[in-house]
Amino acid sequence: MEIKGHKVLGVDTDEETRCKHYHTEKDIIAIKFKCCRTYFPCYECHEALADHPAEVWTRSEQETKAVLCGACRYELTIKEYLECDSNCPKCRAEFNPGCQRHYHLYFE
Repeated sequence: MEIKGHKVLGVDTDEETRCKHYHTEKDIIAIKFKCCRTYFPCYECHEALADHPAEVWTRSEQETKAVLCGACRYELTIKEYLECDSNCPKCRAEFNPGCQRHYHLYFE
């Protein structure tokens, strides 16, 4: 799927980046994986579709744009995302606060 010029790969991905694994109203982000510079809705989609192991973004890379809001297509830096209080800083759409449980899979 192509979203505002960004390719988002996932399993049963909708127009707001929800996928087979995470598909509540608030599951509207995609994360660019460091290893392949490709957006996926979640780590499970990466595991299912990528032919390589995931890599974690380091603390020194927090200014990298690596999170895509599925509601407005705004591309957040890692730092913006980690500090955003579960709302997109541009459109204020709510993100799933449960995603914090998986931060260690994406970010150092």
